[in-house]
Amino acid sequence: MGVSIQVKNLNAWFGKKQALFDITMTAAANHCTALIGPSGCGKSTFVRCINRMHETIPDAKATGSVKIGEVDAYNGTSAPQLRRRVGMVFQKPNPFPTMSVYDNVAAGLKLNRFRSNAKQMDEIVERSLKNAALWDEVKDDLKKKSGASLSGGQQQRLCIARALAVEPEVVLMDEPCSALDPISTGKIEDLIFQLKQNYTILIVTHNMQQAARVAEYTGFFLLGKLIEFEKTTKIFTTPSDKRTEDYITGRFG
Repeated sequence: MGVSIQVKNLNAWFGKKQALFDITMTAAANHCTALIGPSGCGKSTFVRCINRMHETIPDAKATGSVKIGEVDAYNGTSAPQLRRRVGMVFQKPNPFPTMSVYDNVAAGLKLNRFRSNAKQMDEIVERSLKNAALWDEVKDDLKKKSGASLSGGQQQRLCIARALAVEPEVVLMDEPCSALDPISTGKIEDLIFQLKQNYTILIVTHNMQQAARVAEYTGFFLLGKLIEFEKTTKIFTTPSDKRTEDYITGRFG
């Protein structure tokens, strides 16, 4: 089951440049929370701070509190331990091109030294692909077809299956549909509705209609600050801040 994400006073820097300013919010368990805002406003940086991917960038640092359920991401938890609980799906599908579909899904398990026999691994791969709504499309060529040979939408669902294989509690999605056609986008959005039953979803999107379709809660970011965080219906109908209204009505962004 999914768990809540509790963020308090999160600040982030890249070198001397501050990118996030005192972000405080709670993403509810087993719901989808959308982050909207213009390019460069801090949405992707915020998501990367949740599973500490910002640490892969030299001179990047973050302060504050991030809790995944009861686990403190910045106090007593290693990055690998945290990333087992928090899956990540990127803007551009990134299957391992030299690996089969099967090995792509199993990659995270092997990296985490998951010990299982062949039957157990087969069951996990099948379950993950079914949960990502991809099983029926690839089941006949699991170990023959390369992950890179799939269509763009299939590749993105393969990356989702790979993230689900290690059984995380949270799935972060950084603009997962921006490179996809409308049909593939619809499949990913349908998948998000299914995944919310078992995972907590946090999605970064430039598509405000998408946020309205898939998310129960929405946060509006601007210049590294969380301007407003509310139920999605309120954000898009009666926002409390004039800057939110200006953005969603297209006055800037």
